[in-house]
Amino acid sequence: MKTIDEQTAEKHKAKMAKRKAMQDAEVAGKTVEKGLLIVNTGPGKGKTTAAFGLALRMIGYGRRVGVVQFVKGAWHTGEKDAFAAFGDRVVWHTMGEGFTWETQDIKRDVAAAEAAWAKAVELMADPSINLVILDELNIALRYDYLDLDMVVETLKSRREGLHVVVTGRNAKPALIEAADLVTEMGAVKHHFSAGVKAQQGIEF
Repeated sequence: MKTIDEQTAEKHKAKMAKRKAMQDAEVAGKTVEKGLLIVNTGPGKGKTTAAFGLALRMIGYGRRVGVVQFVKGAWHTGEKDAFAAFGDRVVWHTMGEGFTWETQDIKRDVAAAEAAWAKAVELMADPSINLVILDELNIALRYDYLDLDMVVETLKSRREGLHVVVTGRNAKPALIEAADLVTEMGAVKHHFSAGVKAQQGIEF
């Protein structure tokens, strides 16, 4: 164990006491409680994973979660199986037909996006649901499968207290402007570039 002399310990204690006082004052000044619009975007891995972390936190407090997947319909995922164990506390709808380069059919993609959005609106109107995750909605907006203004206005006018998380790369500026919290996932290094395939339990 590293040896710490009394002078260093006291100096550290005083520094942390000052830091705590500042932190406590800042926290005390935050009094607003509201439903948040959260956007996880950027080229890095982890956008959906972060959203599901929030879902677990909500479930831990006995609250209900709704999930609508706009793109990943062709993939079987471990998280879907895991959330199924929570019964009716999680309402899950996988409504995409796979990535756009897989379907190669814009009419199918638009129809799937519209159906997914209709389900999203339904879940957002359900007063028993506290968090709605709109997984890869940003992809549907990027390719203009849905009307951006309509989506943003609906999200902004959602019922009071509802938290919504939108995931996917290339979030539109209008959505970023409307959001309360935006996280840009950076791509520093990815094993895919080194020839490592998508693996069970990591990518799906």
